[in-house]
Amino acid sequence: MADELTWAPAWRISELIRAKEVSPVEVLDHFLGRIEQHQGLLRAFDHLDEGRARRDAKVAEVAVASGDELGLLHGIPMAVKGHLDIEGLPQTMPFGNGIAEHDDLTVERLREAGAVIVGHTGMPVYSSDGSFDYEATARNPWDPSRTPGISSAGSAAAVAAGLLPMAIGSDGGGSTRLPAAYTSLVGVHPTGGMVPWMGALATSATSTIGPIARDVLDAATVLAVIAGPDGRDEIGLPLDLPDPRSELDRGIEGLRLAWTDDFGFALDYSVEESPRVISHIREAALALNDMGATVEPTDEQWEDYAIVMHANFAAAGVASMGLGASGDVGELRRSATAVRQRNWLRFRKLFGQYDLLLSPTIHSVAPPIEVFATRIPSGMSLVEGGPGPMSYSVYTAQFNVLRFPAVSVPCGFVDGLPVGMQIVGFPGSDAKILRLARAFRHAFPHDARPTIS
Repeated sequence: MADELTWAPAWRISELIRAKEVSPVEVLDHFLGRIEQHQGLLRAFDHLDEGRARRDAKVAEVAVASGDELGLLHGIPMAVKGHLDIEGLPQTMPFGNGIAEHDDLTVERLREAGAVIVGHTGMPVYSSDGSFDYEATARNPWDPSRTPGISSAGSAAAVAAGLLPMAIGSDGGGSTRLPAAYTSLVGVHPTGGMVPWMGALATSATSTIGPIARDVLDAATVLAVIAGPDGRDEIGLPLDLPDPRSELDRGIEGLRLAWTDDFGFALDYSVEESPRVISHIREAALALNDMGATVEPTDEQWEDYAIVMHANFAAAGVASMGLGASGDVGELRRSATAVRQRNWLRFRKLFGQYDLLLSPTIHSVAPPIEVFATRIPSGMSLVEGGPGPMSYSVYTAQFNVLRFPAVSVPCGFVDGLPVGMQIVGFPGSDAKILRLARAFRHAFPHDARPTIS
């Protein structure tokens, strides 16, 4: 049973709990044991809330025994990214510097659905001088000398290593999708505003909260739990979008899909293995033609949106941008707005012809920590065609800027390491994206497990 729990999807664990074949307390004990065994190497967690988790698991166990109505996530252990407040736990700098007095809205909704919250997954660690401390951050379970990505790295490391069946990440430029691609997971960036937010980043229109999981049904279920309007969120969508689970069983017959290698500019940020990664993912994408979908390469060329990222950083007051007076920032933002509009119009035209767009999530495999440090140097400076966030998020961040939903789905291995395919849709197409993601996973399953097992 222990090995089954480790690698079982959450929906299967839920079946076992509801059938009384395993109790929520036993499930929690198992995963806390996994965390204790591997945390020292993987550094996946910043804070654990073991005491409350055990109390909540006991309450969940009593509810099962009493025949109470059970929530969608009843008894399922989960964790959330460090900047989402958990009542009674330390807040994560620079998003807060005290003890959280309330649960974040996402945490509140997870608890209402019966999830047992075990704590915070790790976020990037900064040294005393403000630079990024790569050595202290989470490690990739497929090879602990390598990165699992940044930002939602702890959530990805925890789920990929079987320390939890799923976790919550956030995505301001690819931070659920990129760690998911590097660790063979499903990472969801929902339509902007679909998941309400009232925490530290609630004023960021480009950031989203979404699940990281091994199973698409699990990801869709979590998204269904945390999505939907809330009056406390000032910039989120004030309406319900279709249930993310509503199309999961429809297959892909008749879907019209476009494929792009690099949007017309991503190869400017390529690394040695990029041609192999792109070719591998392209081959898998085109194979969907044999399953009833129509997949066609598009010759559409989008503009490099590095200037948009420059403008966003400048507006946030990032000093490392090397910008001058406020007038320079104003001109930068006008130029960035023009690029955003032209790209948006191209995507709008494309989605008038196709249901969804496919691309690599990233055109590299997870690099060793010391190599990754050279690709995203201290200060997160943006240098076109060179090191910086664009070399990492070149396939993903434009969909944060445009607020389009996108999902990274596992797409096998290159050089023995995971790679991911990105599925993108027009706003509101989350259910259709997850429909394709599930069909793709069923068509290309794999039983490989990471080094940490």
